Formats: sequence, structure tokens, C-alpha cells
Amino acid sequence: MADATIVLITLVIYKVTLLGIGFWASHKNNSTSDFFLGGRQLGAWVAAISASASSSSAWTLLGVSGAAYLWGYSAIWLFPSVIAGFLVNWFWVAPRIRNLSIKENAITVTDLLVTEPKAPLADTIRRAAIMIIVFSFTFYIAAQFKAAGTSFSSVFDMDFANAIILGAIIIMVYTLLGGFWAVSVTDTLQGLLMSVTAIILPVAALIQIGGFSELNQVMHQVSDPGFTSFTGVHGGIAALGFVIGIMGIGNGYPGQPHVVNRFMALKDERNLKQGRLIALGWAIVVYSGMLLLGWCARSFFPVLADNESVFFNATQHLFSPVVAGIMIAAILSAVMSTADSQILVVSSAMSYDTKAKHSQGIMMGRIAVVVVCVAASVLAIFLDQSIFNRVLFAWHAIGSSFGPVLIARLCQRHLSNKTVLATLLAGFGLTVLINSTANLPGDVAERWVPFIVAMLIAFFGSQRLATTDNLKS
Repeated sequence: MADATIVLITLVIYKVTLLGIGFWASHKNNSTSDFFLGGRQLGAWVAAISASASSSSAWTLLGVSGAAYLWGYSAIWLFPSVIAGFLVNWFWVAPRIRNLSIKENAITVTDLLVTEPKAPLADTIRRAAIMIIVFSFTFYIAAQFKAAGTSFSSVFDMDFANAIILGAIIIMVYTLLGGFWAVSVTDTLQGLLMSVTAIILPVAALIQIGGFSELNQVMHQVSDPGFTSFTGVHGGIAALGFVIGIMGIGNGYPGQPHVVNRFMALKDERNLKQGRLIALGWAIVVYSGMLLLGWCARSFFPVLADNESVFFNATQHLFSPVVAGIMIAAILSAVMSTADSQILVVSSAMSYDTKAKHSQGIMMGRIAVVVVCVAASVLAIFLDQSIFNRVLFAWHAIGSSFGPVLIARLCQRHLSNKTVLATLLAGFGLTVLINSTANLPGDVAERWVPFIVAMLIAFFGSQRLATTDNLKS
């Protein structure tokens, strides 16, 4: 057990740092664009690491390592799925959405969804987008809160509910104080912590086991069915469905507002090109590290009641109490701070996207943030569902809604408001509907059907723009 005093001291230092960043960033907010988009002045490192960290965190550190521990070699398909998502986002989406947002003076992703601001259904699209954001991110934020609460209780004697409430309050304070700048800088700090840990922890685990050949022997000694198969327990058509389903995780990347808004905020073309390499390198290091950690953990812990506790159990097993305490506290704080990006998107949706009067919009934004945090805390405490599954549900609910519209727009197609609304409702509604039914191997239906149907609606309901404008940088 890591030393509780060391954990607490490190945690306090980290949280004070976050609050300090919030106060610093509050002086940089002189306009709406500053608060929600950093004045479009994000550099390569902040954009790349913050975008990567905000799309990952608890799901990556706890979910991916837990999946590798539970599934065995079949978890390998998570790696190409995520890397494909990063490649599409940074090499295709990023340059186009940055140029489109500048051209249309768009502050939020919702601005890009409303293609005909003065036509009928424009306000309905905004309301639908806000509903999808609030609903999806409530589950997303709940996953981060659950990760933090579970981790606190496993490290030292702190009440689960109190840990969640404390973290939620601190996150809300520095997010509302500093806005986009605070969120981006704190997410960068979080992402750097994740990358360092994703190197140190798996390497230490592999060294203790004795290398890759010994790891392979350990894996083949596990009696779980399909543990050393690259398709798990599935065979034939089911195996193909499993692989296609896992690869479908990459579909969600272009539609995540808390990720693509970093592309909209990039300072210039040079920072975009540098950011690509940084983000891709980060993804390779972190995701391969968490897969390796999950596999190595089978040697240390043949049986774990909760597979998503692999990260923290391995940290305490491999390092002294002092070192383990520092690592756990720092990464635990980073996991909790992931929720800040989603909270800012909720705030922008309720205060800016509603197009309410300034004072009313700010009040609505603050109320929405409080309501979402309370609801997410309740879900984290009472809803018994894995972090892995909860994040992926929210990921696809919003990705299958927003992604097809944005992709069609970036392909320089004009969508009427009617087509946009139909696309949003189809992607979101089908994801919720399929999620409530029995799962197919790899959740292939949930990850592909809503996305494909929404894409078909977006493309068949749109027209190619008769313009020579090129959104590609």
C-alpha cells in the first residue's frame, strides 16, 4: 500500500497547481473567443498533448490496461483502432476544420453544425446538439469521477463519495476561472504525466518479468479461454465481427467537440504540422505502454476482482511506497482533470450555443455545469458499469452524431438544416437504441451502424459546393 501521507501531499500540490493555472488563465480571457477557444493562439505542444489527453485519460490508463489484463492478446486491436483515429484527426480533420472555423468565425463545434443560421430548424439543431453534449458528457465525466473515487479508496482510507465531490469542486473552479486556456494547459500537464508513466511502469514490469519471451510464457500459462488468441474466444464470422467492432472505436474521433476544438484553436500551419508528430508519438507511447502493462500484470496478479485496478496494483507492486505514492497521486489527479474539457464544452453549449443574452447565457452555463457534475457524481457512485464501457458509449453517442456532419462539411458539401438535424438524431438515437440491446462481438453494431447510417444521411442529403475554396492547408 502506497504511503497515504505522500499521496495526500502530492495530491494537494497538484491541485494547488491546477488552481494556480486557473487564476493565471483568467487574466488571458478578454473575449468570448479567448474563453472558449484560447484566442486561436494554441501552440503545437499544448494543442497536441491536451487534445490527446482529453480524449484518453481514465479510459486509457485504467480501461485499456484493464482490457489487456482481461482479454489477453485480443486487446491488441485497440492499438491500430486508436492510432487510425489519431491519423485521421490530425492529418485530415485538423487542417480543414481549422480553416473552416476561421472562414465562418466559428467559436464552437455547434457553430459548424448549423449550416443555415437564418433558415428554419437552426435553433432546433442547436438544442439537439446541446442535448447530445449534455447527455453524453454526463456519462463521460462520470467515468472519470468513478476512476478517481475508486483509486482513492484503493490507495488510502478516504470515503469514495467524498473523493468524487472534492475533485468535482476543484475541477469546476479552475475550469470556470480560466476557461479554455486553463483546460488546455492542465490537460497538457496531465498528458505529460500520462506519457512518463506509460514508459516507466510497463518497462519496470517487463524487466521484473524478465523480457518479452518470459512474458509470452506467462501469457500461455493463463487458463482463460482465448487469452492468447488475437480474436479472443471468437471464431469465424464472430472473430471478424470482433476485430471490425474494435476498429470501429476510431470512428468517434472526428466528432468529439472537446478534441477537435483544439484544432480550431491552433495558432498557425507550422504548429499544426508539429502537433501532428507530437500527438502521434504520444499515442504510440501511451497506448502500447498500457497494453504491455495489462499483459505483464497477469504475472503479478493471476486473479483480480476488478481488472480496471491493474494500473494502481502494479504501481504499488513495482515501486517503493514513496515513489508509488507520488506516481499514483499525480496520475490520479490527472485522471480527474480530464473531466475539465467536457465541462468546458457543456458550459460553452449552454452559455454560447444557446445564443441567449450574455447574462442569461453565463448563468445557464454555470447551472448546467453544476447539474452535470452532480449527475455525473451520482452515476459514478451508484451506476455499476466499467469505465471502459461507459466511456465508449458516450464516445460513440456523440461521435456518431457530430462526426458525419463535420466530415461531410469538410468534404465541402452543403447540408441543409433538415439534413443536419436528421443526421444528428440518427447517429445519437441509434447508438442509444443499440446500446440497450445485447452486445455483438466487439460491439460491432453499436460502433458501425449508427455511424454509417448517419454518414449516408449526411452525404445523400447534401450537395457538393460549387466553389474553388479548398479547406485543406
